[in-house]
Amino acid sequence: MAWGLKMPEIKFTKLFINGSFVDAVSGKTFATTDPRSGEVITMVAEGEKDDVDLAVKAAREAFDHGQWPRMSGFQRGQIMIKFADLIDQHIEELATLDSLEVGKLFSHNKLADIPSATRMLRYFAGAADKIHGETLKMGGPFHGYTLKEPIGVVGHIIPWNFPTVMFFFKVSPALAAGCAMVVKPAEQSSLSALYYAFLAKQAGIPDGVLNVVTGFGPTAGAAIASHMDINQVSFTGSTEVGRLIMEAAARSNLKPVSLELGGKSPLIIFDDADINMAVKLAQRAVFYNKGEVCVAASRIYVQEGIYDDFMKKAVETVGDWIVGDPFDPHVHQGPQVVDKEQFEKVLRYIEHGKREGATIVAGGKPCGENGYYIEPTIFVDVKEDMVIAKEEIFGPVMSLMKFKTMEEAIEKANNTRYGLAAGVVTKNLDIANRMARSIHAGSIWINCYFAFDSDCPFGGFKMSGFGKDLGMHSIEKYLQVKSVVTRLHDSPWL
Repeated sequence: MAWGLKMPEIKFTKLFINGSFVDAVSGKTFATTDPRSGEVITMVAEGEKDDVDLAVKAAREAFDHGQWPRMSGFQRGQIMIKFADLIDQHIEELATLDSLEVGKLFSHNKLADIPSATRMLRYFAGAADKIHGETLKMGGPFHGYTLKEPIGVVGHIIPWNFPTVMFFFKVSPALAAGCAMVVKPAEQSSLSALYYAFLAKQAGIPDGVLNVVTGFGPTAGAAIASHMDINQVSFTGSTEVGRLIMEAAARSNLKPVSLELGGKSPLIIFDDADINMAVKLAQRAVFYNKGEVCVAASRIYVQEGIYDDFMKKAVETVGDWIVGDPFDPHVHQGPQVVDKEQFEKVLRYIEHGKREGATIVAGGKPCGENGYYIEPTIFVDVKEDMVIAKEEIFGPVMSLMKFKTMEEAIEKANNTRYGLAAGVVTKNLDIANRMARSIHAGSIWINCYFAFDSDCPFGGFKMSGFGKDLGMHSIEKYLQVKSVVTRLHDSPWL
């Protein structure tokens, strides 16, 4: 492997069910590929409905009769901390796996993604013994209280753009709550999830509590969404698939769902902003992780007083954005997209923008002799009704637009079916507060972007879904409230 790194041995490629690595019932496998070249890395077990049934059976047994939900929160927390410690010890291998499969920068995996995952584990480990109900002051001769109990067996379906972070967005609070679970990673990014399952067992998480079924959405994912013995489903991905999951959950056992879906997030930059800071912020907000970010600020609105200067500087600085091998420490972006299908999809959006009359002032083409690389692209002359201004591209494409007044900025920001996130750049506190209260989105970042923290709840409005990841709010979706009422002794009632 380039840049002095040794190609890791791919240790885990089978399904992880009830504490063991096993072949798929069908014996099928599928290829996971390296987006730098399109070459096959290895073959991974292809789980389907029968495999999901086995995983759910193991999780059901672990939840209904096993130790995990019956341990004290403190005991669960101690095991989760050990899990985090083991991840720290294997960070090089894990960072390499995510770079190999989805082209993420090795340096970002090692310095940001995996450390944020272990912080999540430790945060929720600390929360595990702080889950409690309430004492009720009832109107009659009764004593009442509530219990918060784990909801049961949970299905987690996670995307490919942040394989490690999304795994622990879901798994950490569910473990803290005392649930058992079946995780289906995206077929493009299965390897690190299987490695995490192995480390979970080494940490002492009982067999059956954490199962990983690799495979495809229409088979393994659909089986999880419709399974009668799964009590809740948490999904991060596209709005279209989220709708299918919600329908399947309703048709089966009416299980609750939590959906973190698509976005078309605006970044609104006012005349009083520091232009150099705003350009750097916008560049990061759009092109970070190759634009493969659900909250990517693909709509950049700049107030007319600084629009021309901003555009000029944005074009200049994107020329310094280095695209190349994700293991190269000097590179800003690895392969721009995860596979050929996504590569071609992004290129189609770029062509669509040109046909509709938008103008490319930077990028717009594939680059490199091999692999799925696309130049960071900036469009101007973009109209609100253009496809590139309305639909989530999930690639390195910026639509740069102009506004006059704060009221116009609010109207444009909310002119979308999505509501995941938004950014505001201004030195004026009144503007910041007005914008924060007026934009219909789950996260509003003022003079920053991608500001995530284990304690800060994250989730969308409108067609960006519902339910929260991160923070104590995220534990609530893995719990159910039970009311317990006792008649007071010798009190008159009947």
